[in-house]
Amino acid sequence: MTSNDSEIMELLEGRVDASQNKDVDRLMSFYAPDVVYYDVVPPLQFVGVEDVRRNFVRWFDEYDGPISLETHDLSVATSGDVAIAHMLHLDSGTRKNGLKSAIWVRSTVSLRRSNGTWLITHEHISVPINPENMQAWFPPDM
Repeated sequence: MTSNDSEIMELLEGRVDASQNKDVDRLMSFYAPDVVYYDVVPPLQFVGVEDVRRNFVRWFDEYDGPISLETHDLSVATSGDVAIAHMLHLDSGTRKNGLKSAIWVRSTVSLRRSNGTWLITHEHISVPINPENMQAWFPPDM
């Protein structure tokens, strides 16, 4: 693992920790001002830190208490001042309506280093679907 890979891994771990603790200020510190973020919720594309911040606040507000976000199958590749990572996340917790839920999401993250600092410039979130019923795929034990 290169030092760049280690820096990216540390950033991604910080991103997960900030998400789990619903710390939107810390979470946003990992994103470039001109970030483009694709999500599974309308309007599907969020551009710039203010749009992305509002989307994260919306997500945090769906949960009563912390969000569990387990990272699986993380892969990181860096070249110079550019990096890309992809992973699966198991997103779970108790919703505001009391329902305990869990869902798999896929995440691809593009990063750029500027003045020695890595920032996320693009993120793409998707939800796997069951082709038999076109419904989101949920873990079988939830």
